[in-house]
Amino acid sequence: MLPADNHVHSEWSFDTGEQASMAKTCERAVEIGLPAVAFTEHLEFTDWVDDDAIAADGLELGWWAKIRPIDVAGYLASVEECRQRFPGLRILTGVEAGEPHMFGASVARVLASGAFERVLGSLHAIPYDGRLVAPDKLFHILGTREVMRRYFTDMVRMIKDSDAFEVLAHLDYPRRYWPAGAPPYREADHEEEYRAVLRALAGSDRVLEFNTRSPLLSVDLLRWWREEGGRAISFGSDAHLPWVVGGRFDLAVDIAAAAGFTRGRDAYDFWRR
Repeated sequence: MLPADNHVHSEWSFDTGEQASMAKTCERAVEIGLPAVAFTEHLEFTDWVDDDAIAADGLELGWWAKIRPIDVAGYLASVEECRQRFPGLRILTGVEAGEPHMFGASVARVLASGAFERVLGSLHAIPYDGRLVAPDKLFHILGTREVMRRYFTDMVRMIKDSDAFEVLAHLDYPRRYWPAGAPPYREADHEEEYRAVLRALAGSDRVLEFNTRSPLLSVDLLRWWREEGGRAISFGSDAHLPWVVGGRFDLAVDIAAAAGFTRGRDAYDFWRR
C-alpha cells in the first residue's frame, strides 16, 4: 500500500488552475490506492498584523502578486462534501504556511478559525535588500552557492522561531528552479547546511517531508536526517492538479526504505525509523 499523501493542493489554493478540483483529486487518490490525502492549501500573506516579525524587521513583500487569502469556510465545506462522497478515503484538512516565522500572528489567526489537521511549514521567499524575494530570482544576482547558503540559514531560523507547523515541506525548494548552465546540483556540496537544518528540525521533534514534486531526495540525505536525530518522514506530492496526487510515490518509498525508514503504526501514519 502506498503511504498517505500529506501535501496536496486544490482549487482553494491561489496558484492552481481551472483544472484543479478537490473532488477529482479524491477520485484519483482512490483509483491509485492512496489511504489518505491532506489538502494543505497555501497560507501566504500580502497583509499582516503588527505582531508579525516581518513588521518588526521592516521588510517589504516582493513576490507573488497573485496571492489571495484562503476562504476557510468554503474550503472546510468542500472537505466535508468530499468526505461524504469518498468514505473509504481519509481526507485531512491542512495548510501550507509560507514563512511562518515572519507571519506568526497572522498564521495563528487563520489556524484558530478552523480545525486544521496537517500544518506544513514552507520557505518560499528569503530576505534580500529589505524585501522578501523568491530565491530563484536571486540566482543570477548572488550565484547558486550563496543563494542556497542564505536559504538554508533562513530555514534554520524558521524552524527555531515558529512552532506553528508539524512538517517541514520541500527543504531544498530552490533546487526545483536550478538554472540551466549552472553546475549540476549536488547534495554533498551543501551537506553542512543540510545537516544544520535537519539538526534543528530533529531537535524540535518534527517531521521531514519527502516531496516528490521536487527532485527526489537521495538515500544519503535521508540518512543524514536519521544521523541528526530525525525520527519520521511524511510523503507529499505537492500536487496542484488531480492526476499528480501520489506522484512518484513508488520511487520515494524505495528510497525511504533504503535509508532505514518503514511504515508507521497504520496506513495513515508517518514513516518512521
